[in-house]
Amino acid sequence: MATTEDADAAPDAYTTLLEQYQRVANVEAASGLLSWDQQVTMPEGGAPARGQQLSTLSGLQHELLTDDAVAEALEELDDAELTDEQAAVVREIRRQYRRADAVPQALVEEISAKSSEALEMWEQAKAEDDFETFAPILEELIELKREYAEHIDPDRDPYAVLFEDYEPYVDLDTAERVLTRLREELVPLIDDIGDSGVEQPRPFADGTFPEDDQEALSRDILDRLGYDWEHGRLDVSSHPFTSGTQYDSRITTRFDEDDPLGALTATIHEFGHAFYSLGLPREAYGTPLGEDRDLSVHESQSRLWENHVGRSEPFWDLVADDLDAHFEDLDDADPETLYRAANRVYDDNLIRVEADELTYHMHIVVRFEIERELISGDLDVADVPEVWNDKYEQYLGLRPETDAEGCLQDIHWSHGSFGYFPTYSLGSVLAAQLFAAAEDDLGDLDEDIRTGEFDALAEWLREHVHRHGARYETDELIERATGEGLTADYFLEYVAGKYGDLYNC
Repeated sequence: MATTEDADAAPDAYTTLLEQYQRVANVEAASGLLSWDQQVTMPEGGAPARGQQLSTLSGLQHELLTDDAVAEALEELDDAELTDEQAAVVREIRRQYRRADAVPQALVEEISAKSSEALEMWEQAKAEDDFETFAPILEELIELKREYAEHIDPDRDPYAVLFEDYEPYVDLDTAERVLTRLREELVPLIDDIGDSGVEQPRPFADGTFPEDDQEALSRDILDRLGYDWEHGRLDVSSHPFTSGTQYDSRITTRFDEDDPLGALTATIHEFGHAFYSLGLPREAYGTPLGEDRDLSVHESQSRLWENHVGRSEPFWDLVADDLDAHFEDLDDADPETLYRAANRVYDDNLIRVEADELTYHMHIVVRFEIERELISGDLDVADVPEVWNDKYEQYLGLRPETDAEGCLQDIHWSHGSFGYFPTYSLGSVLAAQLFAAAEDDLGDLDEDIRTGEFDALAEWLREHVHRHGARYETDELIERATGEGLTADYFLEYVAGKYGDLYNC
């Protein structure tokens, strides 16, 4: 499906390029669906065949993208007169083509097969709290990803090359500067909170909250937020994630009967991802104009809904009665108590996906530092648990007692996703910047959130972010949406004000 503008007076080479890329996009979407099934509904015995299926599809996608027809069309379009939209499409396909063409298809298929195998090994290792089960295949994946990066550019830092798979237009130096600034400015705030003597309530501490009740609540909250059930679904997985396109975007969450807040915030986070995917222009499906603008922007959408909406005071005014209706063991469900509980700074939390807005970024710093050393060869896989625990003690004042709650807690390395983690912090920073820009245009959104009226915010995001797909590079998209380049100022101002009020510091 090409856009109207693309279909009118498009050069023949452009039409050929678009037709070929639409096949690439369809294969990628099919791979995503098989991967979703592997993590959600596939029987345990299906893994060997699924690995082969995903490997074949990865190879086919690579073959289609690097086909001579794509190379010839791109060459013909070098000096062609193109519309702005057509030029953006050609830019994005050329970038993908150049990276893919540098990597042997056999390596692409091997990485895919190994990642599918690693997912099963990670699941087992985490369940058994046994890092040694996962370590050998992790070593293989690291070596494969080093080889992958070397094919793309042997003269550059391989981690920077891998990072570009997830964020091609914000360079690694910028990401590192953002992470450094967050570490330098958040640690003193976290220390002040620890010294404040203020204890936030814990209304869920003594109760048991059945999974069925939590799922019913999650579905009610998704209804309130405006999740499009005709084009989506909610399921359970070991690690919450979102998968799909503008026609079919599925979310997963996970439930802990001792901690319903974790499931609720994870569900809202994944809603943000799905809301972005479902907001991409349908008429541009199968083209870069119908695809997301990479992970920093994607994470900004999930973190905006999770934190600026889902952890806001007016949101708990809206949903307090919902929690009271679903949970018999919840004695104190007044909005103020729930708001404070949802924003308690977890001085005893080891789990990234359950972290508060402040310590969350220390979790990211730990992962960023470790995986850079893994890819550079400065850290042996066998030493990961000890280094992980040392860094948690250094940055969070905690030391994991098990690998399951330490270095095995995240799924990303089993996918071979080295370079992904910095986008979580970049996304959080951008979320604050976008939310501030939305309020500049729309006015204070507290009353809208309090009454469950999300249309204005949703439409603003659709207009300024979603409808553009990958038309603009990341920095231009941010500039157009907010009037300035990416900055951590809004995030740091937001958390200083919010947590200063909560903790009298």
